[in-house]
Amino acid sequence: MGSDPLVERPKYWFAAKRYGWGWGLPLCWQGWVVMGAWLAVLVPLVVLLEEPERGVAVLAESVVLVAVCWWKGEPPRWRWGGN
Repeated sequence: MGSDPLVERPKYWFAAKRYGWGWGLPLCWQGWVVMGAWLAVLVPLVVLLEEPERGVAVLAESVVLVAVCWWKGEPPRWRWGGN
């Protein structure tokens, strides 16, 4: 049958990678804001903190980024290319 034009598809903030598992670059401005905020917090953490606090902070921030990608990105699965 085809897709129903009245049914709105979910708008993902992050595209799934074509090869492998995970997400690639953002698809919309909301995703770019998340990436910008992640970077804006990451740089000062790396510069200002000493080990082991630096590693813990980077790990915690990365967990938050993956959680946002999981929540607002395309469903993750292993991809071998193609569509």
